[in-house]
Amino acid sequence: MNYSETLQYLYDRLPVFHHIGSSAYKPGLDNTIQLMNGLGNPHNRFRSIHIAGTNGKGSVSSMLSSILQEAGYKVGLYTSPHLVDFGERIRVNGKMVEQQYVIDFVELHQELFAGIEPSFFEATMAMAFNYFADCEVDIAIIEVGLGGRLDSTNIIHPILSVITNISFDHVGFLGDTLAKIAHEKAGIIKPNTPVVVGEALPETRPVFEAKAREENAAIIFADEQLQVFFERYENNKMLVRTTTDKEFCIGLCGLYQLKNIATILLTVNKLNSIGFEIKDTSLELGLKFVAENTGLQGRWQILQENPTVVVDTGHNVGGINYVVEQLKAQDYDKLHIVIGMVNDKDISSVLELLPLEAEYYFTQAQIIRAMPVDELEKKAATIGLNGYAFVSVNEAVDAAIRNAEANDFIFIGGSNFVVGEVLANWNSKNVDK
Repeated sequence: MNYSETLQYLYDRLPVFHHIGSSAYKPGLDNTIQLMNGLGNPHNRFRSIHIAGTNGKGSVSSMLSSILQEAGYKVGLYTSPHLVDFGERIRVNGKMVEQQYVIDFVELHQELFAGIEPSFFEATMAMAFNYFADCEVDIAIIEVGLGGRLDSTNIIHPILSVITNISFDHVGFLGDTLAKIAHEKAGIIKPNTPVVVGEALPETRPVFEAKAREENAAIIFADEQLQVFFERYENNKMLVRTTTDKEFCIGLCGLYQLKNIATILLTVNKLNSIGFEIKDTSLELGLKFVAENTGLQGRWQILQENPTVVVDTGHNVGGINYVVEQLKAQDYDKLHIVIGMVNDKDISSVLELLPLEAEYYFTQAQIIRAMPVDELEKKAATIGLNGYAFVSVNEAVDAAIRNAEANDFIFIGGSNFVVGEVLANWNSKNVDK
């Protein structure tokens, strides 16, 4: 098999959550344990940091990886889903896993897959752990796929756990209250292993504290120890100041990163206290060059100016809340919003957050889970959001750019898959402005 045939095998033979949704979800660690045993338990051959949370876990994972890279460590980074290329999921010092490694791994372990019938996520995670062990990484940053307690990644024994924040998402799997969701996320807290929690909410703090006591795990709530404030934008980067009067230049422009940065700073303090050596210079450079060091995309990413075009992967109530607040801070003549969503989200609650004055370009990504554009348009119309419908994401983007004036603002989002399609095609587009 070549690379494309190998990926097609993974997509065709193994249930893929980000394509088909709940029917691909396999909670529990039975499959993972079998896979790891079959591979010789590669996850025991490297140190790891485990990162969970409703929003922000991808950004925090990438920032932490970037900082550790700048500090001289060889860093594995496992995140999901990918936006453009499968290799985004598995990186060492920012470089995507080699295509030949993916081909060889799948060919070598087809019999193991056939016997266990893992999900796509489980098989991909097993590949990542095997790759990190083969690369002899110093440390691996492992992002939880969904939840925490029953997530496949929860087989690891990390040196540190991080939980970014809690809001409503995947309520069918994780629960319909913040406390229930926190219970699932708290499942990554391990015995005698410190944990940094980004945000202390009245509903979730007792859950995390109880789990930490049960596991004898030292716990820190970042937002109670440190605040980070926006200063200004400069050359597509964000300058911030902390309550300790330190300044940082951040390579991500989303204002929602302020809480993530506080979480990162407390995490770095904790790592230094347990034997890592991360100097201030490494911290500063890691935050400044996070996108360059890790390939992170889709976080308030500015694609062009005049008109300004921004993509962001926020897709649930918590994420869209942050996006809407950021839109309010922009300076423009007219706002254009290109949006598509998947059908297992709380779509009505998300739509109710969006600004009525914007012109909308409703669309759908090319996946089974995508809400059909006509249904999305009808739902939006019931709350006063009006615009145009396009069955193709890139047609919707092209139309928004054609309709926009130089001082307008175009926001594209609602789904990882919408953003992924835009990024995949952006460089090759030839839009008549």
